[in-house]
Amino acid sequence: MTTSEVSRDDLRSFLESMWLIRAFEEKAAEIYARGKINGLLHLGMGLEGVASGAASAMRRDDYVFGGHRAHAHAIARGADITSMMAELAGRSTGLCGGKGGTMHLSAPDVGFVTATGVVAGNIPLALGAALSAREAGREQVSAAVFGDGAGQAGVFHESLNIASLWKLPMLFICENNGYAEFSPLSDHTLVERLSEYAKTYGVPRVTVDGNDVLAVRDAIAEAVQRARAGKGPSFVECLTHRLRGHYEGKKSEYERSEIDSKDVVRIFERKLIESGDILRDEATEIARLARERVEQAAKAALDAPWPQADQVTTQVLST
Repeated sequence: MTTSEVSRDDLRSFLESMWLIRAFEEKAAEIYARGKINGLLHLGMGLEGVASGAASAMRRDDYVFGGHRAHAHAIARGADITSMMAELAGRSTGLCGGKGGTMHLSAPDVGFVTATGVVAGNIPLALGAALSAREAGREQVSAAVFGDGAGQAGVFHESLNIASLWKLPMLFICENNGYAEFSPLSDHTLVERLSEYAKTYGVPRVTVDGNDVLAVRDAIAEAVQRARAGKGPSFVECLTHRLRGHYEGKKSEYERSEIDSKDVVRIFERKLIESGDILRDEATEIARLARERVEQAAKAALDAPWPQADQVTTQVLST
């Protein structure tokens, strides 16, 4: 689908979403460098098109399960960025009270159920949510977002098999950036396209340009429609590029020139300006407002109190 077939308001919304994600991660990187975020920080700069495209094709009551690099999907779904930043900084006002951190974000009120630090660990969770929705007669769709490294995990194949066998309303969304941590895809599989795994289990599959937010939106929309109609799961592989290293502090696997040429936010912004769908000044203002919102969120987050001893056992479930 070309930009001429999409309303200017929708195109603007995509750019706003992508800039907000980018601004959030740029600020998170800055705060991390200042020692305000502990542990590892996995940024997804370059993956904004996948998150924005997928979110636009799903309903608010659908379920999304992210992996360890999930900021973009949480923001695209509408998670509060102040609470997100507070969670990254370990503050009590965070989405999980400061106890989960970057790899365990949870904003179920906007359909972002959880992230997980376990590679492929979100896939069986999404499978269970899809089963629950189907058994309850709800027309909800459950999506698992994962990288190419998850393709070699046993639960990935088991979940594909069960989702296909039971025709569950599930989306397998693969962000294939060509690297599993620091290892290129060719080091851990001879399968060039992860979508080929879906073929084995009879799951409809498609591989799209993950840097094209409209192509992602169209592919996800078709998969969602199929799932709601009771026709089972789909596999959408998005070929994309992670512009930072596996975690902050590590050099990117890509060359500088390659990073500049594959910046999905800048590419989309330039495309809208050249097509006349948005003025250059409008685009500049969208980026400025996104950074302003993030600055305010970061200040509020870092000014928030730390969790106290009496909060240790809150948000804990035992049966």
